[in-house]
Amino acid sequence: MESREMAKLALNALDDKKGINITVIDISNISVLADYFIIAGGNNENQVKALADNVEETFAKVKISAKHIEGYKNANWILMDFNDVIVHVFNEDDRLFYDLERIWRDGKIVDADEL
Repeated sequence: MESREMAKLALNALDDKKGINITVIDISNISVLADYFIIAGGNNENQVKALADNVEETFAKVKISAKHIEGYKNANWILMDFNDVIVHVFNEDDRLFYDLERIWRDGKIVDADEL
């Protein structure tokens, strides 16, 4: 599956669970880490975990498993590495603190319709 399709799957999974301010950043031209960073927020620990769970379940349905997941226990910032797509699910306070959108501002913000 192409990374663009994977990004769309993750975006839809986060949107299904009412992720806050979902941002997709195309970093393919500025980094070898991945093609897309997807950043979403949740209101509380339960929602952050539900968002991450839904992404993982959605990918599992198409036989894609995460290379690495960390932060699930604390649920302040869950990082999910699917090779070409990296999903970050934050509680809103930590999202503002780490401000990944600023750090990766050289990437291209991708509108959902573009996926």
